[in-house]
Amino acid sequence: MMAASRRPSDMKPARVGRLARLPVFLALDGKRALVAGGSAPAAWKAELLAAAGAHVEVFSPRISDELVHLLADSPRKKIVWHRRDWRSDDLAGAAIAVGAFDDERSAAAFAGAARIHGVPVNVIDRPAHCDFAFGAIVNRSPLVIGISTDGAAPVFAQAIRARLEALLPKGFARWAQVAARWRSVVKAAGLSLAGRRRFWQLFAAHALANPDRDPTWAEFERLIAGVKEKGSAVEKGSVALVGAGPGDPELLTLRAVRALQAADVILFDDRVSHAVLDFARREARRIPVGEAGFGSAQRPADVGALIVGLAKQGERVVRLTGGDPLINGGAAEEIAACKAAGISVVVVRGVGAAQPPDGAAKRLAPPQAGREELRIANYWH
Repeated sequence: MMAASRRPSDMKPARVGRLARLPVFLALDGKRALVAGGSAPAAWKAELLAAAGAHVEVFSPRISDELVHLLADSPRKKIVWHRRDWRSDDLAGAAIAVGAFDDERSAAAFAGAARIHGVPVNVIDRPAHCDFAFGAIVNRSPLVIGISTDGAAPVFAQAIRARLEALLPKGFARWAQVAARWRSVVKAAGLSLAGRRRFWQLFAAHALANPDRDPTWAEFERLIAGVKEKGSAVEKGSVALVGAGPGDPELLTLRAVRALQAADVILFDDRVSHAVLDFARREARRIPVGEAGFGSAQRPADVGALIVGLAKQGERVVRLTGGDPLINGGAAEEIAACKAAGISVVVVRGVGAAQPPDGAAKRLAPPQAGREELRIANYWH
Protein backbone atom coordinates (compact mmCIF):
# COMPACT_ATOMS: atom_id res chain seq x y z
CA MET A 1 0.00 0.00 0.00
CA MET A 2 1.31 3.46 -0.90
CA ALA A 3 1.70 5.69 2.10
CA ALA A 4 -0.33 8.87 2.02
CA SER A 5 1.86 11.86 1.32
CA ARG A 6 2.16 14.46 4.03
CA ARG A 7 2.72 18.14 3.67
CA PRO A 8 5.13 20.12 5.83
CA SER A 9 3.61 21.28 9.07
CA ASP A 10 4.87 23.41 11.90
CA MET A 11 6.94 21.52 14.42
CA LYS A 12 6.41 22.69 17.97
CA PRO A 13 9.62 23.91 19.63
CA ALA A 14 10.99 21.97 22.56
CA ARG A 15 9.25 22.88 25.79
CA VAL A 16 11.10 24.81 28.48
CA GLY A 17 13.01 22.44 30.73
CA ARG A 18 12.55 22.51 34.47
CA LEU A 19 13.59 25.78 36.11
CA ALA A 20 14.90 25.72 39.64
CA ARG A 21 14.00 29.42 39.84
CA LEU A 22 11.91 31.67 37.63
CA PRO A 23 14.03 34.71 36.69
CA VAL A 24 11.86 37.76 37.33
CA PHE A 25 12.95 41.41 37.28
CA LEU A 26 10.95 43.47 39.78
CA ALA A 27 10.11 47.12 39.16
CA LEU A 28 10.89 48.76 42.51
CA ASP A 29 11.34 52.41 41.54
CA GLY A 30 9.58 54.57 44.13
CA LYS A 31 8.29 51.59 46.09
CA ARG A 32 8.92 50.76 49.72
CA ALA A 33 11.32 47.99 50.71
CA LEU A 34 11.88 46.75 54.26
CA VAL A 35 15.14 45.34 55.61
CA ALA A 36 15.13 43.78 59.09
CA GLY A 37 18.61 43.55 60.60
CA GLY A 38 21.74 45.68 60.56
CA SER A 39 24.51 43.24 59.59
CA ALA A 40 26.94 43.57 56.68
CA PRO A 41 24.86 41.18 54.50
CA ALA A 42 21.78 43.32 55.28
CA ALA A 43 23.74 46.40 54.15
CA TRP A 44 24.49 44.79 50.78
CA LYS A 45 20.83 43.92 50.24
CA ALA A 46 19.78 47.46 51.24
CA GLU A 47 22.24 48.91 48.72
CA LEU A 48 20.93 46.61 46.01
CA LEU A 49 17.31 47.55 46.69
CA ALA A 50 18.16 51.26 46.70
CA ALA A 51 20.04 50.87 43.41
CA ALA A 52 16.81 49.47 41.93
CA GLY A 53 15.00 52.67 42.96
CA ALA A 54 13.28 51.47 46.13
CA HIS A 55 12.88 53.57 49.27
CA VAL A 56 14.54 51.31 51.83
CA GLU A 57 13.67 51.25 55.52
CA VAL A 58 16.11 49.42 57.79
CA PHE A 59 14.84 48.22 61.18
CA SER A 60 17.52 47.33 63.74
CA PRO A 61 18.62 48.67 67.15
CA ARG A 62 22.25 48.52 65.99
CA ILE A 63 23.86 48.52 62.56
CA SER A 64 27.19 47.46 61.09
CA ASP A 65 29.90 49.82 59.86
CA GLU A 66 28.88 48.89 56.30
CA LEU A 67 25.38 50.21 56.91
CA VAL A 68 26.73 53.37 58.59
CA HIS A 69 28.80 54.15 55.49
CA LEU A 70 25.89 53.28 53.21
CA LEU A 71 23.56 55.66 55.05
CA ALA A 72 26.12 58.44 54.70
CA ASP A 73 26.36 57.84 50.93
CA SER A 74 22.64 57.30 50.33
CA PRO A 75 21.30 59.87 47.86
CA ARG A 76 18.02 61.66 48.60
CA LYS A 77 17.44 59.61 51.74
CA LYS A 78 16.89 56.43 49.72
CA ILE A 79 17.81 54.44 52.84
CA VAL A 80 16.35 55.30 56.25
CA TRP A 81 17.35 53.68 59.56
CA HIS A 82 14.72 53.02 62.27
CA ARG A 83 16.63 52.34 65.51
CA ARG A 84 14.40 49.55 66.75
CA ASP A 85 13.34 46.01 65.93
CA TRP A 86 10.77 45.45 63.23
CA ARG A 87 7.08 45.02 64.00
CA SER A 88 4.44 43.21 61.99
CA ASP A 89 2.61 46.39 61.01
CA ASP A 90 5.87 47.77 59.51
CA LEU A 91 5.38 45.29 56.67
CA ALA A 92 2.05 46.76 55.58
CA GLY A 93 2.38 48.35 52.15
CA ALA A 94 5.91 47.11 51.50
CA ALA A 95 6.72 45.83 48.00
CA ILE A 96 9.50 43.54 49.20
CA ALA A 97 11.05 42.43 52.49
CA VAL A 98 14.51 41.15 53.39
CA GLY A 99 15.57 39.80 56.78
CA ALA A 100 18.96 39.05 58.35
CA PHE A 101 18.71 36.95 61.52
CA ASP A 102 21.05 34.81 63.59
CA ASP A 103 18.43 32.33 64.81
CA GLU A 104 15.82 30.18 63.13
CA ARG A 105 12.94 31.34 65.31
CA SER A 106 13.36 35.02 64.39
CA ALA A 107 13.74 34.13 60.72
CA ALA A 108 10.53 32.07 60.72
CA ALA A 109 8.59 34.81 62.51
CA PHE A 110 9.68 37.47 60.01
CA ALA A 111 8.91 35.31 56.98
CA GLY A 112 5.49 34.42 58.40
CA ALA A 113 4.59 38.04 59.08
CA ALA A 114 5.66 39.09 55.57
CA ARG A 115 3.46 36.43 54.02
CA ILE A 116 0.47 37.49 56.12
CA HIS A 117 0.84 40.95 54.61
CA GLY A 118 1.33 39.51 51.12
CA VAL A 119 4.92 40.76 50.84
CA PRO A 120 7.54 38.68 48.95
CA VAL A 121 10.26 37.82 51.45
CA ASN A 122 13.90 36.77 51.46
CA VAL A 123 15.70 35.74 54.64
CA ILE A 124 19.45 35.81 54.04
CA ASP A 125 21.10 32.37 54.08
CA ARG A 126 17.84 30.66 55.08
CA PRO A 127 16.32 29.32 51.84
CA ALA A 128 13.43 27.57 53.63
CA HIS A 129 12.03 31.01 54.47
CA CYS A 130 12.59 32.62 51.05
CA ASP A 131 10.00 33.38 48.37
CA PHE A 132 12.77 34.55 46.05
CA ALA A 133 16.55 34.55 45.83
CA PHE A 134 19.15 37.15 44.90
CA GLY A 135 21.48 36.00 42.13
CA ALA A 136 24.80 37.25 40.85
CA ILE A 137 24.30 40.37 38.72
CA VAL A 138 25.96 41.79 35.64
CA ASN A 139 24.99 45.46 35.58
CA ARG A 140 24.82 47.32 32.29
CA SER A 141 21.57 48.97 33.30
CA PRO A 142 19.03 49.07 31.78
CA LEU A 143 20.63 45.89 30.43
CA VAL A 144 20.77 43.63 33.49
CA ILE A 145 21.74 39.95 33.63
CA GLY A 146 20.89 37.79 36.65
CA ILE A 147 22.60 34.46 37.37
CA SER A 148 21.32 31.83 39.78
CA THR A 149 22.39 28.32 40.75
CA ASP A 150 19.48 27.98 43.23
CA GLY A 151 22.01 28.21 46.03
CA ALA A 152 23.81 25.07 44.88
CA ALA A 153 27.06 26.77 43.83
CA PRO A 154 27.29 30.51 44.59
CA VAL A 155 31.00 30.57 43.78
CA PHE A 156 30.24 29.07 40.36
CA ALA A 157 27.63 31.79 39.75
CA GLN A 158 30.20 34.44 40.67
CA ALA A 159 32.72 32.89 38.27
CA ILE A 160 30.16 33.03 35.47
CA ARG A 161 29.39 36.63 36.37
CA ALA A 162 33.10 37.50 36.16
CA ARG A 163 33.31 35.86 32.73
CA LEU A 164 30.29 37.81 31.47
CA GLU A 165 31.69 41.04 32.92
CA ALA A 166 34.79 40.52 30.81
CA LEU A 167 32.78 39.70 27.68
CA LEU A 168 30.26 42.55 27.80
CA PRO A 169 31.68 46.03 27.17
CA LYS A 170 30.68 48.70 29.68
CA GLY A 171 29.46 50.78 26.74
CA PHE A 172 26.47 48.47 26.25
CA ALA A 173 24.84 50.40 29.10
CA ARG A 174 24.90 53.61 27.03
CA TRP A 175 23.33 51.88 24.02
CA ALA A 176 20.60 50.34 26.18
CA GLN A 177 19.92 53.74 27.74
CA VAL A 178 19.64 55.50 24.39
CA ALA A 179 17.33 52.73 23.12
CA ALA A 180 14.92 53.63 25.92
CA ARG A 181 15.06 57.31 24.90
CA TRP A 182 14.70 56.61 21.18
CA ARG A 183 11.83 54.14 21.42
CA SER A 184 9.08 56.76 21.50
CA VAL A 185 10.75 58.71 18.67
CA VAL A 186 10.87 55.59 16.51
CA LYS A 187 7.16 54.99 17.12
CA ALA A 188 6.42 58.56 16.02
CA ALA A 189 8.59 58.34 12.89
CA GLY A 190 5.79 57.00 10.71
CA LEU A 191 7.40 53.61 10.15
CA SER A 192 5.35 50.46 9.74
CA LEU A 193 5.71 47.58 12.18
CA ALA A 194 8.15 45.92 9.78
CA GLY A 195 10.04 49.20 9.44
CA ARG A 196 10.37 49.60 13.19
CA ARG A 197 11.59 46.03 13.51
CA ARG A 198 14.16 46.70 10.80
CA PHE A 199 15.30 49.85 12.62
CA TRP A 200 15.97 47.92 15.82
CA GLN A 201 17.82 45.21 13.89
CA LEU A 202 20.10 47.88 12.43
CA PHE A 203 20.40 49.52 15.85
CA ALA A 204 21.47 46.24 17.50
CA ALA A 205 24.04 45.51 14.79
CA HIS A 206 25.43 49.06 15.10
CA ALA A 207 25.61 48.83 18.90
CA LEU A 208 27.42 45.48 18.77
CA ALA A 209 29.93 46.92 16.30
CA ASN A 210 30.52 50.13 18.31
CA PRO A 211 30.07 49.21 21.99
CA ASP A 212 32.54 51.75 23.37
CA ARG A 213 31.29 54.79 21.45
CA ASP A 214 28.56 57.08 22.68
CA PRO A 215 25.51 56.83 20.38
CA THR A 216 24.66 60.11 18.69
CA TRP A 217 21.55 61.69 17.24
CA ALA A 218 23.22 61.70 13.83
CA GLU A 219 23.43 57.89 14.01
CA PHE A 220 19.73 57.72 14.86
CA GLU A 221 18.90 59.84 11.81
CA ARG A 222 21.07 57.66 9.56
CA LEU A 223 19.38 54.49 10.79
CA ILE A 224 15.90 55.97 10.28
CA ALA A 225 16.88 57.20 6.82
CA GLY A 226 18.26 53.78 5.93
CA VAL A 227 14.91 52.17 6.72
CA LYS A 228 12.87 54.82 4.90
CA GLU A 229 15.04 54.51 1.79
CA LYS A 230 13.93 50.93 1.43
CA GLY A 231 10.32 52.07 1.15
CA SER A 232 7.89 49.21 0.58
CA ALA A 233 10.79 46.76 0.23
CA VAL A 234 11.11 46.67 4.00
CA GLU A 235 7.66 45.06 4.15
CA LYS A 236 8.97 42.04 2.29
CA GLY A 237 10.52 39.19 4.15
CA SER A 238 14.07 37.97 3.76
CA VAL A 239 15.54 34.56 3.08
CA ALA A 240 18.80 33.05 4.25
CA LEU A 241 20.08 29.69 3.05
CA VAL A 242 22.08 28.53 6.05
CA GLY A 243 24.46 25.59 6.34
CA ALA A 244 24.51 23.78 9.68
CA GLY A 245 27.90 22.25 8.94
CA PRO A 246 28.80 18.70 9.96
CA GLY A 247 26.12 18.51 12.66
CA ASP A 248 27.98 19.51 15.82
CA PRO A 249 26.17 22.60 17.18
CA GLU A 250 29.49 23.97 18.47
CA LEU A 251 30.64 24.23 14.86
CA LEU A 252 27.86 26.59 13.80
CA THR A 253 29.24 29.86 12.48
CA LEU A 254 28.36 33.11 14.21
CA ARG A 255 26.48 34.15 11.08
CA ALA A 256 24.42 30.98 11.21
CA VAL A 257 23.58 31.55 14.88
CA ARG A 258 22.57 35.16 14.18
CA ALA A 259 20.33 34.01 11.37
CA LEU A 260 18.65 31.41 13.58
CA GLN A 261 18.11 33.90 16.37
CA ALA A 262 16.56 36.46 14.02
CA ALA A 263 14.31 34.08 12.08
CA ASP A 264 10.53 34.08 12.11
CA VAL A 265 10.34 30.73 10.29
CA ILE A 266 12.93 27.95 9.94
CA LEU A 267 12.62 25.27 7.25
CA PHE A 268 14.99 22.43 8.07
CA ASP A 269 15.90 19.09 6.55
CA ASP A 270 16.56 15.68 8.05
CA ARG A 271 20.28 16.30 8.47
CA VAL A 272 19.73 19.05 11.03
CA SER A 273 19.86 17.95 14.66
CA HIS A 274 17.67 19.18 17.50
CA ALA A 275 20.84 20.49 19.17
CA VAL A 276 21.34 22.87 16.23
CA LEU A 277 17.69 23.97 16.31
CA ASP A 278 18.11 24.82 19.99
CA PHE A 279 20.01 27.91 18.84
CA ALA A 280 16.91 29.27 17.13
CA ARG A 281 14.72 31.99 18.54
CA ARG A 282 12.15 30.24 20.69
CA GLU A 283 9.24 32.02 19.01
CA ALA A 284 10.33 30.95 15.51
CA ARG A 285 8.10 28.48 13.66
CA ARG A 286 9.90 25.28 12.67
CA ILE A 287 8.84 23.45 9.52
CA PRO A 288 10.48 20.14 8.54
CA VAL A 289 10.98 19.79 4.78
CA GLY A 290 13.30 16.80 4.65
CA GLU A 291 13.12 13.67 2.57
CA ALA A 292 11.42 11.53 5.21
CA GLY A 293 7.72 11.32 4.51
CA PHE A 294 6.70 14.68 3.12
CA GLY A 295 5.79 13.58 -0.37
CA SER A 296 6.11 16.20 -3.07
CA ALA A 297 7.21 18.82 -0.58
CA GLN A 298 10.72 17.36 -0.64
CA ARG A 299 11.25 18.62 -4.20
CA PRO A 300 13.36 21.81 -4.35
CA ALA A 301 10.74 23.58 -6.48
CA ASP A 302 8.07 22.99 -3.84
CA VAL A 303 10.37 24.04 -1.01
CA GLY A 304 11.24 27.15 -3.01
CA ALA A 305 7.57 27.99 -3.44
CA LEU A 306 7.01 27.56 0.30
CA ILE A 307 9.97 29.85 1.07
CA VAL A 308 8.71 32.54 -1.30
CA GLY A 309 5.18 32.32 0.07
CA LEU A 310 6.39 32.83 3.63
CA ALA A 311 8.73 35.69 2.67
CA LYS A 312 5.91 37.46 0.83
CA GLN A 313 4.04 37.49 4.14
CA GLY A 314 6.91 39.54 5.58
CA GLU A 315 8.55 36.62 7.40
CA ARG A 316 12.30 36.32 7.91
CA VAL A 317 12.89 32.81 6.60
CA VAL A 318 15.88 30.56 7.24
CA ARG A 319 16.29 27.50 5.02
CA LEU A 320 18.53 25.37 7.24
CA THR A 321 20.33 22.42 5.70
CA GLY A 322 22.98 20.03 6.95
CA GLY A 323 26.45 20.62 5.59
CA ASP A 324 26.62 23.45 3.08
CA PRO A 325 23.57 24.80 1.23
CA LEU A 326 25.44 25.20 -2.08
CA ILE A 327 26.49 21.55 -2.03
CA ASN A 328 23.83 19.53 -0.24
CA GLY A 329 20.57 21.40 -0.86
CA GLY A 330 18.47 22.62 -3.75
CA ALA A 331 20.05 26.07 -3.47
CA ALA A 332 19.91 26.92 -7.17
CA GLU A 333 16.15 26.39 -7.41
CA GLU A 334 15.46 28.18 -4.15
CA ILE A 335 17.63 31.17 -5.08
CA ALA A 336 15.97 31.35 -8.50
CA ALA A 337 12.50 31.29 -6.91
CA CYS A 338 13.43 34.13 -4.53
CA LYS A 339 15.00 36.17 -7.34
CA ALA A 340 11.94 35.78 -9.52
CA ALA A 341 9.74 36.99 -6.66
CA GLY A 342 12.01 39.93 -5.82
CA ILE A 343 12.85 38.47 -2.40
CA SER A 344 16.22 39.25 -0.83
CA VAL A 345 18.27 36.09 -0.31
CA VAL A 346 21.70 35.47 1.18
CA VAL A 347 23.79 32.34 1.64
CA VAL A 348 25.55 31.47 4.89
CA ARG A 349 28.00 28.64 4.26
CA GLY A 350 28.48 25.75 6.65
CA VAL A 351 31.82 25.50 8.47
CA GLY A 352 34.02 22.56 7.60
CA ALA A 353 32.10 21.74 4.45
CA ALA A 354 34.14 21.24 1.30
CA GLN A 355 33.86 24.24 -0.98
CA PRO A 356 32.67 23.47 -4.53
CA PRO A 357 35.09 24.12 -7.37
CA ASP A 358 34.45 27.19 -9.50
CA GLY A 359 32.66 25.18 -12.14
CA ALA A 360 30.33 23.64 -9.56
CA ALA A 361 29.53 27.03 -8.10
CA LYS A 362 28.60 28.32 -11.55
CA ARG A 363 26.34 25.33 -12.14
CA LEU A 364 24.59 26.00 -8.85
CA ALA A 365 23.91 29.64 -9.72
CA PRO A 366 20.51 30.18 -11.34
CA PRO A 367 20.36 31.89 -14.74
CA GLN A 368 21.08 35.62 -14.55
CA ALA A 369 21.63 35.44 -10.79
CA GLY A 370 23.81 38.33 -9.69
CA ARG A 371 26.57 38.01 -7.18
CA GLU A 372 24.45 39.72 -4.57
CA GLU A 373 22.20 36.67 -4.39
CA LEU A 374 25.16 34.38 -3.67
CA ARG A 375 27.24 36.57 -1.43
CA ILE A 376 28.37 35.28 1.94
CA ALA A 377 26.48 37.69 4.13
CA ASN A 378 25.91 38.61 7.73
CA TYR A 379 22.20 37.85 7.74
CA TRP A 380 19.91 40.86 8.24
CA HIS A 381 22.78 42.96 9.61
